Amino acid sequence: MILLRSRSLVREKCVEGALFLSALLSIFTTLGIISILIFETYEFFKKVSIFDFLTDRQWTPMFVDKHFGILSLFAGTFLTTLIAMVVAIPIGLICAVFLSEYASNRMRTYVKPILEILAAVPTVVYGYFALLFVTPLLQKLIPDLAGFNALSPGIVMGIMIIPIISSLSEDAMHAVPMSLREGAYALGATRLQVALRVVLPAALSGITASLILGISRAIGETMIVAVAAGQQPRLTLNPLVPIETVTAYIVQVSLGDTPAGTIEYQTIFATGMSLFGVTFLLNILSYKLKKKFREAYE
Repeated sequence: MILLRSRSLVREKCVEGALFLSALLSIFTTLGIISILIFETYEFFKKVSIFDFLTDRQWTPMFVDKHFGILSLFAGTFLTTLIAMVVAIPIGLICAVFLSEYASNRMRTYVKPILEILAAVPTVVYGYFALLFVTPLLQKLIPDLAGFNALSPGIVMGIMIIPIISSLSEDAMHAVPMSLREGAYALGATRLQVALRVVLPAALSGITASLILGISRAIGETMIVAVAAGQQPRLTLNPLVPIETVTAYIVQVSLGDTPAGTIEYQTIFATGMSLFGVTFLLNILSYKLKKKFREAYE
C-alpha cells in the first residue's frame, strides 16, 4: 500500500513538473518575442524620429525618398477593421440571441458547431474569396470600386469574425441564470423583451469581451488584406480604393527581398511593435470592461 502511494505521488509530481515546464515555455516564448521586438524597434528609432513615425502622413520606406509615417498603415488597418465590425457585430449578436433564447437544445447542438466551422477556414481562402468573388460582385453595384480595395476584405473579415462574436456572446447569454428569465416572464414580458432587456444586460461583460476580441482578431488579420486590399499605403477613409494594413506590409517585407539589418528590414519590427501595443491595450480594455460590468451585476 505504501509503495503504491509513493508511486502515485511520483506520478503526480511528474505531471505537475511537466505542466509547470509547459507554462514556463509559453512565458519565455512570449518574453523572447517581446525582447526581439523591443531590440529591433530601438535600433529603428535610433535612425528615425519617433515624432515623424507617429505624425508623418506618408509611408515609403522602400523608395528613394523615404518616409516612415505609420498613420497611413494604421488608417488602412482601422478602416478594414471598422467595416468588419459593422458586418460582424449585428449578425453575430443576432445569431447569439437566436441560439440562446429561441433555438431548442437540439438545434443549438447542431447549429453552433456548423457556425463555428467558419473559424476553421484558412484565411488565405477568405482572401481569394474576397478578391475573386466579393470584389467582382461589388463592382457590379459600385462601378468606381477598384480591383483592390478596403471594402471587400473588410466584409469578408466580418464574415470570418462572426463565429467568434456569436459563440462567445451566446456562451455569456446562456450562462445568465434562468431565474432572471422566469421573473421577467412572470411580469408579462415577451421573449424578445426578455432577450433584449434582461439577458443582454446581464451578459454584457461577456458580450463586450467577445466584441473586443473580434476587433483584435480583425486588426491582426494578415492574409485577407494581403491578398485583396492592395499594397498602397494611404491616409484615407475611402473604402473604394486600394490600401495597405500593418500586417500586409509586414508580409510584403518578409518575403525575403529586403536585406536583414537595413532600416527597411527594421520597419517590420517597428510596425509589429506598434500593432502589439494596440492589441495589448485592447486586451486590457476588454479585461477592465468585463470586470466593471461583472461588478455592476453582482
